[in-house]
Amino acid sequence: MKNAIFIIVMLIATFSVKAEDISRYVLDNYLIPLERPGVVIGHICPVPSDIRLLHDTASLFSIDVKEKSIRLKKNKSLSKNQSVYRYGVTLLIDGKECQFELVKDGFSKNKVVAHRGAWKQKGVLQNSVRSFQNAVELGCQGSELDVWLTADNKVILSHDPHVYGMEVENTTSLQLFQQTIHEKDPVPSLQELLMTAKMQNTTHPIIEIKDSQKGLERTLQLTDSVVNIVHRMKMQGDVEYISFNYEVLKRIRELDPTAKTLYLWEGKKQLEDLINDRISGIDYSYYAYRQDKDLVAKAKKAGLLTNVWTVNNAEDLLLYYQQDVDYITTDEPELLLKIINSLN
Repeated sequence: MKNAIFIIVMLIATFSVKAEDISRYVLDNYLIPLERPGVVIGHICPVPSDIRLLHDTASLFSIDVKEKSIRLKKNKSLSKNQSVYRYGVTLLIDGKECQFELVKDGFSKNKVVAHRGAWKQKGVLQNSVRSFQNAVELGCQGSELDVWLTADNKVILSHDPHVYGMEVENTTSLQLFQQTIHEKDPVPSLQELLMTAKMQNTTHPIIEIKDSQKGLERTLQLTDSVVNIVHRMKMQGDVEYISFNYEVLKRIRELDPTAKTLYLWEGKKQLEDLINDRISGIDYSYYAYRQDKDLVAKAKKAGLLTNVWTVNNAEDLLLYYQQDVDYITTDEPELLLKIINSLN
């Protein structure tokens, strides 16, 4: 069985990444609200001159030519009990065929982001498929994960530059998989993790793009690869991006102007900088929120999302939950969910 998994993983990891995997056109939203017939789902960006609906196997959608948007038909809506939650559509946009995947919005809204997945209580490897699956089973809104490029330019999951004693950037994906396939939690590729994520619509993968030890050019190469993979797998509606590197977030904005991006390094940029560069929000440590008691209010007034990391004790978890931040990143998602349930 492990050999079969190994072969599948290797096939996934060797998929090539091509620039044409990112279409010029994107949607500003891919999530389908529940119980709302006729609702607008997403507008096309940039605004095209002409659009037509070519394929819709579910017969759910229509095009608003005037608004340049895709919407549910007036007599169609999605319910919570429907088992199907992903719908492919093909549009003809200014003469170019563009495929999108729309996702029924069943994602949790509890603010809980499992830091590197839910690993601590289960005794599994951080940044593993199992840690992500555990976060899904808990019902977390998000599961954070970290990515690097291997020596052969494949995107894999690891928080640190080393995993299982191997230096990621100087090791090929084949070597990583061969050395870890017999472990309970072998090192996964980003494609493998996203294939797992695509089987559910409860928990968002939140991808942290790490700074390469080989410099900015390599970091941006990683960024391009990650965004290409997400678009090729048509998971724009699932993922969010975070990074300490501001240039990474700006590059994502160039590749996908509607992607959700949050900046990790407090103090390096002003909120006005993020607004001007169309960054979606701040993802700051709890020290930043302690130092500036009005930070949440300031960010929200500016239209920015807020995340706080990494909060692990009950008192602070309750504090930030009641401060109404948008996300709380924690190594203790079980504890935070228990606190939330007690409040309800």
